[in-house]
Amino acid sequence: MASPSPERRSVAGFPVEVRNTRPDIDTAYVLARLAEALALIGRHQPRALRRLRADVAGFDVRRYPCRGALFTDTRVCLVELTFLGTGRHAVAEIAATIVHEGMHARLARLGLSARPETLAREERLCREAELEFGLAIPDGAVVVERARQSLALADAEVAPRIDWAQAQRNVERVDREERG
Repeated sequence: MASPSPERRSVAGFPVEVRNTRPDIDTAYVLARLAEALALIGRHQPRALRRLRADVAGFDVRRYPCRGALFTDTRVCLVELTFLGTGRHAVAEIAATIVHEGMHARLARLGLSARPETLAREERLCREAELEFGLAIPDGAVVVERARQSLALADAEVAPRIDWAQAQRNVERVDREERG
């Protein structure tokens, strides 16, 4: 299936590019959920939203092998299309992922990220940011639980090596199965 042209919008003052390759997902719904997540961050952790504005250049929404990622070279935060668009995840979970990636962005901006010897420490700092966010919001239990579980992992588990090519093949297989 050919990849559609990206739709470009502004959400909460951030440039957003959505590449919706899933006919079962409504792009307007995806954008609304992203807006809700950013609003939740702004209401309960305005400092985190201010830092996002300083550290993140925009958002990319597309199919990807994980919930969120930060592309340090462009300072773009990816939020995965199905994570936003299927309705299976609470807005709090989406917001926590953005907070997590925002911490990666902050560390990158400070020159403190992506060193192999500190990956586990960086990931723990991001999970701690998620935990703090989860504790600050109503109905944050799912965020708190996930962050605490991750923080209890060994270094190799909290920051595992990922075969991104295999992960992408897995995404493509799931999408083929979804299409029948």
